[in-house]
Amino acid sequence: MENDKKQYIKHKNKLTGINLQILLTFAPIMEKSNFVDQIKIFCRSGHGGAGSKHFMRNKLTAMGGPDGGDGGRGGHIILRGNRNIWTLLPVRYRKHVIAKDGGNGGESHRSGAEGEDIYIDVPLGTIAKDAETGDILFEITADGEEQIIQRGGRGGLGNTHFKSATNQTPRFAQPGEDGGEGWKTLELKVL
Repeated sequence: MENDKKQYIKHKNKLTGINLQILLTFAPIMEKSNFVDQIKIFCRSGHGGAGSKHFMRNKLTAMGGPDGGDGGRGGHIILRGNRNIWTLLPVRYRKHVIAKDGGNGGESHRSGAEGEDIYIDVPLGTIAKDAETGDILFEITADGEEQIIQRGGRGGLGNTHFKSATNQTPRFAQPGEDGGEGWKTLELKVL
């Protein structure tokens, strides 16, 4: 019984030594991974909604004029400065950022819904770059400062905007613009 107890203690100390050695080996890596100062993300903003080609029809107006509404704007992707964040670690695990599309226009001059904007909180001193060209887009320097990193597409115009004296019933409307997409690099300036 005494012998078994000594072997258990020896085995336990051996495991603790191995665990300690593993911990010391990976300690610099763990420390490094808690502070992230450069990341690469894919941003895709929302597409603009299409304009409506609709004509006014009700029981009193059989042949009404054009009343198609405009399409909604696609969602932007916006970086917002936050003084309470000191690293890019929360953004590291969100590689693909995709905003919502704008809604299509409706009848009776109703505009489509705007796409929801996506806000990404980053620490102060973050520099946004285009990953393909390496061009610096902007830098976040103040708390609450907002900069658009990927602009959403504009909504198309409805057929109401194209009526004139010579074309009283335009049978066309504009499609919405496509949103932009691309890889962006966020770098944190370290003093």
